[in-house]
Amino acid sequence: MLDFPGRVASLVFTGSCNLTCPFCHNPGLVLEPQTFSDYPVSELLADLQNRRLFIDGVVISGGEPTLDAGLPAFLRQLKKLGLQVKLDTNGLLPQVLEELMEEQLLDYLAIDLKTLPERYPELHSHPVSVPNLLKTIGLAKIAPIEVEFRTTCVPQLIDAEVIDRLGELLRGAPLWVLQQFVPEHSLDETWQGLDAYPTSTIEKFGKQAENYVEKVILRGS
Repeated sequence: MLDFPGRVASLVFTGSCNLTCPFCHNPGLVLEPQTFSDYPVSELLADLQNRRLFIDGVVISGGEPTLDAGLPAFLRQLKKLGLQVKLDTNGLLPQVLEELMEEQLLDYLAIDLKTLPERYPELHSHPVSVPNLLKTIGLAKIAPIEVEFRTTCVPQLIDAEVIDRLGELLRGAPLWVLQQFVPEHSLDETWQGLDAYPTSTIEKFGKQAENYVEKVILRGS
C-alpha cells in the first residue's frame, strides 16, 4: 500500500542497472542479478491474475526496469489484466519512457533524481548520459500521467544548495518526494556507517522544495 500512492499494488523487481549508486538499497539486483532465480512470466501473470481481486496495480522496480527488452510486452499483459502500472526508473533511457507512454502502458512514473546532473558520473564506473537525464525530466514534467520525482537526501550528495538547483530543474513539476537516507543496506559498504540527516534538516529541505513544485512529500524522516 506504500509503493503505489492511492492503490494496493504488487511489486515486481528486475535485475541489473546502468548506475551503481553507493547508497543503493538493492545492491544484489544491481551487482549480482544472475544470482536471483527468474520468475517465469507465465507464472507471474497467473499469480497477478489471482491477486486481481484485491490489487489495483503493479509497481515495476529494480535495478533499472527500462534496461529489460521484455518490459513493453510485459506491461501490455498487465494492461490486459486491467491493472494499473507504476514504473520506478532512474530516467537515463528517455526513449524507452517515451515509447511506453505513447502506447499508454504507464499510469504513474516515479523518477529518482539522485543529485545534480553533473555529478551523475560519480554514481557509476562507466560514462553516464546527463543529456538523457535532462530529457527525461523535461518529458516527465509534461507527461499526461501521474508523475513523481523523488530524491534520497544523502548528505554526501544533497544539501540546501543542491535542493535549490534541483528545484530550478523541476520548477512546475507536480510532485517532489524527499526521502530519508537509510545507510545500513548501502551498496558501498563504506557508506553503511554514515549518518543520515536529522528529521529537522529534511523538513527544511521540504520547505525549500515547496518554492519550486506543486506538492512536496517527505518520506521516512
